[in-house]
Amino acid sequence: MKLHIQNGRLIDPANGIDGQKDIFVANGKVLAVNDPGSAPADFTPDRVIDASGLVVAPGFVDLSARLREPGYEYKATLESEMKAAMHGGVTSLVCPPDTDPVLDEPGLVEMLKYRAKSLYQAHVYPLGALTIGLKGESLTEMAELTESGCIGFSQAAEPVRNTEMLMRAMQYAKTYDYCVWLRPQDAWLGRSGIAHAGPVAARLGLSGIPSISETIALYMLFELVRQTSVRLHLCRLSTAKGIALVKEAKNEGLPITCDVGAHHIHLTENDIDFFDSNARMLPPFRSQADRDAISRGLSDGTIDAICSDHTPVDDDEKMLPFGEATPGATGLELLLPLALKWAEEQAAATPDSLSKALAKITCDPARILQLPCGQLSPDFMADICIFDPAAKWIVDPSGFASQGKHTPFEGKTLSGRVIMTIVEGRIAYEKSLR
Repeated sequence: MKLHIQNGRLIDPANGIDGQKDIFVANGKVLAVNDPGSAPADFTPDRVIDASGLVVAPGFVDLSARLREPGYEYKATLESEMKAAMHGGVTSLVCPPDTDPVLDEPGLVEMLKYRAKSLYQAHVYPLGALTIGLKGESLTEMAELTESGCIGFSQAAEPVRNTEMLMRAMQYAKTYDYCVWLRPQDAWLGRSGIAHAGPVAARLGLSGIPSISETIALYMLFELVRQTSVRLHLCRLSTAKGIALVKEAKNEGLPITCDVGAHHIHLTENDIDFFDSNARMLPPFRSQADRDAISRGLSDGTIDAICSDHTPVDDDEKMLPFGEATPGATGLELLLPLALKWAEEQAAATPDSLSKALAKITCDPARILQLPCGQLSPDFMADICIFDPAAKWIVDPSGFASQGKHTPFEGKTLSGRVIMTIVEGRIAYEKSLR
């Protein structure tokens, strides 16, 4: 299908574009990005899309979205979560390996890739398990998993307790230039914790997860990176000290990237008050100082990307006392509005805050993945999101496309609505255009 998107404000951070441009799409790719009224020769569109008053951006790239297949279909299905991705403007997503069975066999990865491709929606990039069964005892066949479609290797939320095993995994990954994705967490400190170890947890009588569980892990990981030179992506940073350590490591030149969950940009330990199980997350929401450090880390580039950390949880596991509820929240359909909320908060100090926020969910995560997405350059895949940045709405989980209906933002007013999602030049989702 040939598309002509006109009259929109194009924001393409990778190419430094923020202004009114026309986009022309043919054969699933971006044919041209021109000034208004300037069309490629002999181009006759099948459809003209009027994006007046709307923002046109590259499709969003989400570095962590649990699709719950295989094994957890009672929490969510591939169909429901891919639909949620389209509603959220997410055209490329990374899924962790903590499915059931774990993504440690090529056949499982191939099945997931095939199922996802057959839906003709978001591009799915699985992370393979770093160790068999995520048990930390023996390495997976990384080469075979890569051939089957894995873009990196992770332990999801499971730490590797055996440091020698972790170093061997990194050495192997470095040999073939694979990227290792790890969430920095000590294997023992706070392993039975429920909330951030601070005054709120103490007042509520909840066991704590101390900040040093993150920083101690970071010290160890940085030493292993110095030893192995492996590319390391750090998932879900949550503490001010941890962010400071990452900044130092980057200044040293270590091959490190990192992300933060969209929820953690805005919420703190105070948001778990009254034992709201929707706010039970992993890592937990931390202090106001930690949240402020996350915002600064995004602004100065220490934190490379914002992810949805999409984790659908069913009612039976979420509607429980806080300490018994399963951690996690839905996020695919909130990635854009939460990024826009951060941009709005930064607007006074940073005039181009909207472009910076979009970079964190488009070209910056694409750079981490080393994939040709997250930008609208000619000959790139025509993965596009058209959204209304001014549209205000009250978060009502019952209206989510995701099967996961739990979020700590329920009842909050957010800005930013996806109007259309285009994947490889095909309109995959469309809300009524104004």
